[in-house]
Amino acid sequence: MAASGETLKAGLIGPLAALGVDVEAVEVQKAGRRHVVRIVVDRDGGVDLDLVADVSRRASELLDAPPLSDVLPGPFVLEVTSPGVDRPLTEARHWRRAVTRLVEVTTTDGAEIVGRVVSVPSDDDVVIGTETGDVVVLRANVQRAVVQVEFNRPDAAGEPGDPDAKEEE
Repeated sequence: MAASGETLKAGLIGPLAALGVDVEAVEVQKAGRRHVVRIVVDRDGGVDLDLVADVSRRASELLDAPPLSDVLPGPFVLEVTSPGVDRPLTEARHWRRAVTRLVEVTTTDGAEIVGRVVSVPSDDDVVIGTETGDVVVLRANVQRAVVQVEFNRPDAAGEPGDPDAKEEE
């Protein structure tokens, strides 16, 4: 049986959710005699290296035992990562995790909106702060939305409640 990312994802979602992560994607690529399995995970508050290690250990156990070992026969290389900033914002949880981030949105009518995600009042809409004021965008009207890379984010010193936040003098 050929390895399927969707089949593996279905088998990993529940057990990895117990570690507090959402499985965003599972990709399987053939590399010679082995497969490369890339698991993309995220959670509110972000993903740190300790969590990546925990997810990697648990995913490896799951992939080494039936039924997932039947889907992924033979040797494999496992990569566990968090989503990059180029990941499109498609789910309500992606938008919630992007609060305070600069985003670029293209709506279904072709309008371009660039601004900061102010809030996500519901799973259906998002408030984006632009230079001309706040704009409420219905998620159903979003054709494409991505977080913009910022090297000097205004909140780079830390978010409210962040123990690593630095006070300005």
